Amino acid sequence: MTDQGLEAYQPPKLPDVKKISFDDVRGALRAGWADFKKAPMLGIIFGGFYALGGIAIWAGLMIYQMPWMIIPLAIGFPLIGPFVAVGLYEVSRRLIAGKPLVWREIFLVMLGQRERQLGWMAFVLLFIFWMWIYQVRMLMAIFLGFMSFSTITDFLVVVTTTPQGLGFLLVGTMVGGLFAFLLFSATVVAMPLLMERDIDFVSAIVLSFKAVRENFVPMIGFALIVGGLTLVSMIPAFLGLIIVLPLLGHTTWHLYLRLIAQD
Repeated sequence: MTDQGLEAYQPPKLPDVKKISFDDVRGALRAGWADFKKAPMLGIIFGGFYALGGIAIWAGLMIYQMPWMIIPLAIGFPLIGPFVAVGLYEVSRRLIAGKPLVWREIFLVMLGQRERQLGWMAFVLLFIFWMWIYQVRMLMAIFLGFMSFSTITDFLVVVTTTPQGLGFLLVGTMVGGLFAFLLFSATVVAMPLLMERDIDFVSAIVLSFKAVRENFVPMIGFALIVGGLTLVSMIPAFLGLIIVLPLLGHTTWHLYLRLIAQD
C-alpha cells in the first residue's frame, strides 16, 4: 500500500461503551423473560435445537462407550451457545422495533450471517471449544494416566475420592473457568454487535473485552448467572435449555443495548 493509501485509511470507529450496574443486569433479565413470553414458540424452537444437540452428543458418547466424557463436554458445550442465540437477538430486535415476528424473515436473517463477519466468530467459538476438549484429555493423561471408566459413576468416584482425581478436578476447574471467561468476554458484546452493525469481527471482539473490563463487577455477575443457569438446565438431559437458552439469548441482547451506545 502506498504512503498516500496509508494516510487515506481510517480504522473503523467503534461505538462507545457505557457504564452499567447490577440494576441493568436485572433489568436485562426481566426484559429477556418478557421477550420469551411474547414469542415462546420461537424460543422453544431455538432452545430445543440446542437441547437436541446435547442429547446427540450424549448418544454418541454412549455408542463409543465414553459416557464419562459427557461431563467435560457438557461444561464446554455452552461455549457455542452465543452463535445459536443469533435468532433470539433478531426476535428481541423486532419486538423492540414493533415489527412482526415472521418466522421466515427471522431464519433468513440467521442464514444471511454466513456472508457477514459473524461467520468468522463461529470458527473462533468452535476453536475454543475444541481447545477445551483437548485440554481435558491432556489433563486426564497427566493426572489419571491410562485409567478407563465404563460409567459416569466410576469417573465421579475417582475424581472426588482420590488425590489424582482431586488434582484433575481442581486444575480442570481453573482451566475451564479461564476458557469460559475468555469466551464470555470475547462474545457477550461481539455477537449482537456483528449481527446489528457492519464491523469486522476483530474490532467486535476488542470492543467486547473493553465492555467487560469497564464493567467488570456487573459483567462477572452476569457471567456467573449464565454459567449457573446453563449448568443447572443441562442436568435433566439438557431439556432445561429449552427455556434457559432463549431467556439468556434475549437477555444478552437487552444487556448489549445497555452497554453499547446506540446510533
